[in-house]
Amino acid sequence: MSTVREGLPEGRYGRSADERADRKLKIVGSVLGVGLLAVVGWIGWDYVAGQTVSAEVIKFQVVSDSEVQVHLEVRKDASVAGVCTLISQDRGHGEVGRADFAFPQRASRVDEVVSLKTTARATAVELVGCQAAGSAG
Repeated sequence: MSTVREGLPEGRYGRSADERADRKLKIVGSVLGVGLLAVVGWIGWDYVAGQTVSAEVIKFQVVSDSEVQVHLEVRKDASVAGVCTLISQDRGHGEVGRADFAFPQRASRVDEVVSLKTTARATAVELVGCQAAGSAG
Protein backbone atom coordinates (compact mmCIF):
# COMPACT_ATOMS: atom_id res chain seq x y z
CA MET A 1 0.00 0.00 0.00
CA SER A 2 1.11 3.46 -0.66
CA THR A 3 0.56 6.48 1.58
CA VAL A 4 -0.55 9.80 0.24
CA ARG A 5 1.08 12.97 1.56
CA GLU A 6 -0.93 16.15 1.54
CA GLY A 7 1.80 18.74 2.20
CA LEU A 8 5.50 19.30 1.90
CA PRO A 9 7.77 17.64 4.43
CA GLU A 10 8.34 19.94 7.39
CA GLY A 11 11.66 21.76 7.50
CA ARG A 12 12.79 20.47 4.15
CA TYR A 13 12.31 23.65 2.13
CA GLY A 14 12.93 26.38 4.77
CA ARG A 15 10.39 28.73 6.29
CA SER A 16 7.27 29.65 4.42
CA ALA A 17 6.68 33.23 3.30
CA ASP A 18 3.95 33.61 5.94
CA GLU A 19 6.31 32.61 8.75
CA ARG A 20 8.96 35.11 7.57
CA ALA A 21 6.35 37.89 7.36
CA ASP A 22 5.03 37.06 10.85
CA ARG A 23 8.55 37.21 12.28
CA LYS A 24 9.24 40.58 10.63
CA LEU A 25 5.97 41.99 11.95
CA LYS A 26 6.80 40.81 15.47
CA ILE A 27 10.24 42.45 15.31
CA VAL A 28 8.89 45.73 13.91
CA GLY A 29 6.08 45.78 16.49
CA SER A 30 8.51 45.13 19.34
CA VAL A 31 10.87 47.89 18.21
CA LEU A 32 8.01 50.39 17.83
CA GLY A 33 6.57 49.40 21.22
CA VAL A 34 9.91 49.88 22.98
CA GLY A 35 10.36 53.22 21.19
CA LEU A 36 6.91 54.41 22.26
CA LEU A 37 7.56 53.42 25.87
CA ALA A 38 10.88 55.28 25.80
CA VAL A 39 9.25 58.46 24.46
CA VAL A 40 6.40 58.33 27.00
CA GLY A 41 8.88 57.69 29.82
CA TRP A 42 11.12 60.55 28.73
CA ILE A 43 8.19 63.01 28.51
CA GLY A 44 6.90 61.91 31.92
CA TRP A 45 10.32 62.19 33.56
CA ASP A 46 10.90 65.63 32.01
CA TYR A 47 7.53 66.82 33.31
CA VAL A 48 8.03 65.48 36.84
CA ALA A 49 11.67 66.56 37.09
CA GLY A 50 10.77 70.05 35.84
CA GLN A 51 8.21 70.59 38.62
CA THR A 52 10.29 72.20 41.36
CA VAL A 53 7.30 74.11 42.75
CA SER A 54 3.69 72.91 42.78
CA ALA A 55 0.61 73.92 44.71
CA GLU A 56 -3.01 73.07 45.30
CA VAL A 57 -5.97 75.27 46.21
CA ILE A 58 -7.43 73.66 49.32
CA LYS A 59 -10.38 76.06 49.61
CA PHE A 60 -11.34 79.66 49.10
CA GLN A 61 -13.74 82.07 50.78
CA VAL A 62 -15.27 85.19 49.24
CA VAL A 63 -14.79 87.82 51.96
CA SER A 64 -16.33 90.78 50.09
CA ASP A 65 -16.97 92.16 46.62
CA SER A 66 -13.27 93.10 46.46
CA GLU A 67 -11.46 90.24 48.23
CA VAL A 68 -11.12 86.46 48.25
CA GLN A 69 -9.09 84.49 50.77
CA VAL A 70 -7.43 81.40 49.31
CA HIS A 71 -5.93 78.50 51.29
CA LEU A 72 -2.92 77.17 49.34
CA GLU A 73 -0.71 74.18 49.97
CA VAL A 74 2.66 74.68 48.25
CA ARG A 75 5.20 71.87 47.74
CA LYS A 76 8.77 72.69 46.74
CA ASP A 77 12.41 72.03 47.49
CA ALA A 78 13.31 73.64 50.82
CA SER A 79 16.11 75.62 49.16
CA VAL A 80 13.81 77.10 46.48
CA ALA A 81 11.64 80.20 46.76
CA GLY A 82 8.39 79.70 44.89
CA VAL A 83 5.92 82.01 43.17
CA CYS A 84 2.32 80.99 42.43
CA THR A 85 -0.18 82.83 40.24
CA LEU A 86 -3.88 82.89 41.14
CA ILE A 87 -6.83 84.31 39.21
CA SER A 88 -10.40 84.88 40.32
CA GLN A 89 -13.45 84.88 38.08
CA ASP A 90 -16.94 86.30 38.34
CA ARG A 91 -20.21 84.53 37.58
CA GLY A 92 -19.78 85.12 33.81
CA HIS A 93 -16.24 83.59 33.90
CA GLY A 94 -14.63 86.99 33.44
CA GLU A 95 -11.35 87.57 35.23
CA VAL A 96 -11.80 89.94 38.19
CA GLY A 97 -8.47 89.42 39.95
CA ARG A 98 -4.95 88.15 39.34
CA ALA A 99 -1.91 88.11 41.60
CA ASP A 100 1.44 86.42 42.15
CA PHE A 101 2.24 85.19 45.64
CA ALA A 102 5.80 84.48 46.80
CA PHE A 103 6.71 81.64 49.14
CA PRO A 104 10.31 82.23 50.28
CA GLN A 105 10.04 79.95 53.34
CA ARG A 106 12.82 77.40 53.70
CA ALA A 107 10.40 74.48 53.97
CA SER A 108 9.35 71.77 51.53
CA ARG A 109 5.64 72.20 52.34
CA VAL A 110 3.98 75.55 53.00
CA ASP A 111 0.34 75.83 54.09
CA GLU A 112 -0.82 79.44 53.80
CA VAL A 113 -3.94 81.58 53.39
CA VAL A 114 -3.44 84.48 50.96
CA SER A 115 -5.71 87.42 50.16
CA LEU A 116 -6.56 88.05 46.50
CA LYS A 117 -7.96 91.50 45.68
CA THR A 118 -10.73 91.61 43.05
CA THR A 119 -12.46 94.29 40.96
CA ALA A 120 -15.88 92.62 41.38
CA ARG A 121 -17.43 89.77 43.40
CA ALA A 122 -15.63 86.52 42.63
CA THR A 123 -17.31 83.14 42.33
CA ALA A 124 -14.28 81.02 41.46
CA VAL A 125 -10.53 80.91 42.07
CA GLU A 126 -8.04 79.13 39.84
CA LEU A 127 -4.38 78.33 40.34
CA VAL A 128 -2.67 79.22 37.07
CA GLY A 129 0.67 77.70 38.04
CA CYS A 130 3.79 77.88 40.17
CA GLN A 131 7.48 78.20 39.44
CA ALA A 132 10.75 78.83 41.16
CA ALA A 133 11.27 82.53 41.91
CA GLY A 134 13.37 84.12 39.21
CA SER A 135 12.69 81.45 36.55
CA ALA A 136 11.02 82.41 33.31
CA GLY A 137 7.70 80.88 32.11
